[in-house]
Amino acid sequence: MTTKRYLLFILILSFFSMSCNSKKALEDVKVKIETTKGPIVVKLYDETPAHRDNFIKLVKDGYYNGTLFHRVINQFMIQGGDGDSRDAKPGQQLGMGDPGYTIPAEFVYPRYFHKKGALAAARQGDDINPQKASSGSQFYIVTGSIFPENQMKQLEYQMQMQQEQIAFNTLVSQNREVIMNMRRNRDQAGLQALQEQLIAQAKQIAASKKVTFTPEQREAYSTIGGAPHLDGAYTVFGEVVEGMDVVEKIEKVATDTHDRPQEDVKVISMKIVK
Repeated sequence: MTTKRYLLFILILSFFSMSCNSKKALEDVKVKIETTKGPIVVKLYDETPAHRDNFIKLVKDGYYNGTLFHRVINQFMIQGGDGDSRDAKPGQQLGMGDPGYTIPAEFVYPRYFHKKGALAAARQGDDINPQKASSGSQFYIVTGSIFPENQMKQLEYQMQMQQEQIAFNTLVSQNREVIMNMRRNRDQAGLQALQEQLIAQAKQIAASKKVTFTPEQREAYSTIGGAPHLDGAYTVFGEVVEGMDVVEKIEKVATDTHDRPQEDVKVISMKIVK
């Protein structure tokens, strides 16, 4: 091998090694969330790169410093990341603050689900956000409840019915003009026939996406707990690896009628840790 070719080979190997190390670094990214109740460390999933990279950017920019956990529900979750919560007045309603953009959903389901300790992205509801795009900054950490096997079977049934309802609503929206014309023409028979047709189609669509918990979900939900009704609807992009006791302290604080803690629980700072 000539000297020139040898140097080129070394450069290629060096570049490949740097790329692998860079990827490995991203895979191992953890964030320490220092709160007024103590520290929480979360690991970010490499399989949700848009959410991971956005969270890292906001952490490095100091976006979260001084914000509050503005929505807390015992045995469900704690939510933060509202930029408007920084220096918010007592009793001020929060939950609409963000950087002014959304992130496309990155569902890695059922591998990542809403077990206790899951880190997920908050978002606006399906009525105005059918694509389930995530908030640019708001996040929540699941605490949830423990579900016995019989409750999980009931949940599967309820979630299956919810799938049918969502499919039916989508079909109704797609046929809006036809429905409005039938109503204007007082075509009750036509409306009834269309309704039955859409119900049948919705059942068929839902049947193709049968709701069944995996063994991993059943194990987690029946032991440590979680919030299974959120699965497949919100992006899970990380999990707590240290400080779950702090999360549990936060979930149990007294709150007002809007689920805001009566005594502010603040994010003092966030930083990237290895």
